[in-house]
Amino acid sequence: MRADDCIFCKIANGEIPSATLYEDEDFRVILDLGPASKGHALILPKEHAANLYELPDELAARAMVVAKKVASVLKDGLKCDGMNIVQNNGEPAGQTVFHFHMHLIPRYKGDSEHVRVTWDPGKLTEEDKQELLGLFS
Repeated sequence: MRADDCIFCKIANGEIPSATLYEDEDFRVILDLGPASKGHALILPKEHAANLYELPDELAARAMVVAKKVASVLKDGLKCDGMNIVQNNGEPAGQTVFHFHMHLIPRYKGDSEHVRVTWDPGKLTEEDKQELLGLFS
């Protein structure tokens, strides 16, 4: 299913031109127009889902296979030193386009001045640990 007003649906399905790195029956991988680093790419499913929670399980699994395939080509071709694979869900998490997508961000030694995918580590309290473990029991 596609959403008529979704720009990523239009890009993923070839209605809007893009710099396509990879395409198969379920996904299109494009270069990000506002890259965090050289080679920054977006994995877009052709089927619309606003976020990970709405994405069918089989498509979610295939997204990671596509991520591995494209990230490997980027790593070998660009000789980058690392790779962030980022997927945001909801506005508070940084999602700005509400069509599931994954960012592949090649990382290079010394790039942390302008590429930031990090946080200040907190501390896991016993109370939080017990509460969170209880969610899965």
